[in-house]
Amino acid sequence: MTTELPLAVPLPQRGVLAVGGPDRVSFLQGLVSNDVARVTEGRAVWAALLTAQGKYLHDFCIAALGDALLLDCEAARRDDLLRRLRPYRLRAQVTLEDRTDTLAVSALVGTAAPAALELPAEPGAARTVAGGTAFVDPRHAALGLRLILPREGGATALAGFRQGGEADWDSARLALGIPDGSRDLVPEKSILLENGFDELQGVAWDKGCWMGQELTARTRYRGLIRKRLLPVEVCGPLPEPGTPVFLGEREAGEMRSGHGGQGLALLRLEEVERAAAEGLSFRAGEATLSPRRPSWMG
Repeated sequence: MTTELPLAVPLPQRGVLAVGGPDRVSFLQGLVSNDVARVTEGRAVWAALLTAQGKYLHDFCIAALGDALLLDCEAARRDDLLRRLRPYRLRAQVTLEDRTDTLAVSALVGTAAPAALELPAEPGAARTVAGGTAFVDPRHAALGLRLILPREGGATALAGFRQGGEADWDSARLALGIPDGSRDLVPEKSILLENGFDELQGVAWDKGCWMGQELTARTRYRGLIRKRLLPVEVCGPLPEPGTPVFLGEREAGEMRSGHGGQGLALLRLEEVERAAAEGLSFRAGEATLSPRRPSWMG
């Protein structure tokens, strides 16, 4: 039995910021949702930056390369991320640099992706390669690999693999029900626990204080989750992000990103339970939506 080669997918919608200096770990540790002390050249993590009120601002993968921590972030919003990080430097020995012009982000999609670059199929497992870094997606190993490689010569690490497009990565992500930054989370409005950050290893509960930690923890311990971002099968024209979702005459949520017949929708859990119990269908625009709970979701 032969294993199909993974798909190499450029991700031009991603940018790279570098956090350098001797205080780089402690600087990020007090700001983001995951444990930055765990990040080494052998381990990457997924984390978010929140407002003081616990609302989403940015999310990114954090990987180590040499004497810097690399943030794999949204390219279109990287200036905003830099603007929000800079005021917290104070007297810390930290440098913040945009390296999007010299480093590019790609994905290697497929179940054989980790083995193809001699990595275990464990979320966050990482290694240096071709002057950059490759790591199993820290959210879910089934998403394959992320690679941050030099724009000059780094593509040699992807030679010999099948070539794919962004739609291939999007299809894999949507099938697993995994959010993609501000396509699925609304800045200054969304909360992490409605969007899978706990189950997808984006929050470290035991590392001490970080920006927005108190309200995020309170939401968890009081069981205040009323909505969840769920994968949905779409029958009909794909609704635009932001399209209201209805169950009967009651508004039940809102459409997020989608591609083809798959999408993500933020839905009220009580309405999901009612739809299942009464055999009802959700609708958004001219489409019918069928939600499901992914296996990783608690």
